[in-house]
Amino acid sequence: MTDKAGVLLINLGTPDAPEPAAVRRYLAEFLSDRDVVDLPSLLWQPILRGLILPFRPRRTAEAYRMVWTDDGSPLAAITRRQAKALQGRLSSEIVVDYAMRYGTPAIASAVQGLAEAGCERILAAPLYPQFSGATTGTAEKALLAAFARMDADVPMRMLPPYFDDALYIDALASNLGRQLAALDFEPERLLLSFHGLPQRTVDRGDPYFRHCMETARLLADRLSIATDVAFQSRFGRAKWLEPATDVTLAAYPGKGVTRLAIAAPGFSADCIETLEELGIRGRETFMSAGGENFARLDCLNDSPEGMDMLEVLISRELAGWTAG
Repeated sequence: MTDKAGVLLINLGTPDAPEPAAVRRYLAEFLSDRDVVDLPSLLWQPILRGLILPFRPRRTAEAYRMVWTDDGSPLAAITRRQAKALQGRLSSEIVVDYAMRYGTPAIASAVQGLAEAGCERILAAPLYPQFSGATTGTAEKALLAAFARMDADVPMRMLPPYFDDALYIDALASNLGRQLAALDFEPERLLLSFHGLPQRTVDRGDPYFRHCMETARLLADRLSIATDVAFQSRFGRAKWLEPATDVTLAAYPGKGVTRLAIAAPGFSADCIETLEELGIRGRETFMSAGGENFARLDCLNDSPEGMDMLEVLISRELAGWTAG
């Protein structure tokens, strides 16, 4: 088959600017998604509108300003580079674009753009290695809604979760191994920090925790360093997955671990959660507790290892849709 195909890389989202108004718009969309916050609307919306949106955007905007780049939000800039690099690696019969689940560029507009570019088939690739209803699941819902509004009948495929795919584990092991070898100190421990999730979500059957632990197990088997797992970005008073990253960092020096490296293998691109939460606040927590050396390792981003992995994953899913 030689019909033109589209590839849409999807990540979570980001404000358009490190300013309170832009952050407020982003948080209002993000935190209104019932797949992200599954509390009843009558209970949650007054909390969101009355307590969170009036106050949190200013603090969050300050955090974004600490990591903002000349190319804009790190997440958007890296995802844009990933799409550009992937375009250069694939056939001319394939059009690559990117979108964000929340914020811009929106999934619906990106899907419409691929259709207008002549793509008769679209592969949607949410860049979440581990599945959760709050990430891959909500992206799929947004995709289905976007396709339902289109006049044209454009078939769609979804890139499946790749948490245990040998391509992903190989890329992580090679990339992290290279970064560890380049450090000017020898870490005693590598902490793998995954984004957290409310415990009740996992109790209801979400496979995310199991996927994270399998990724960590497979990766630890490939690295010659003691490895731990923790979960970051707790929000609200509900019980979240444990152990918590900030608590783990604060406890390490008291247990004799004073030289540490930290990585976030569940993130496909560095963002506020990796750059500010881990790289700035995480470092402060660890060092103030008595740590001596701390290194935050980059995500795969658009590294050679990351792009090699994406190219093969995408090409594998495109098999039968394109001639080359």
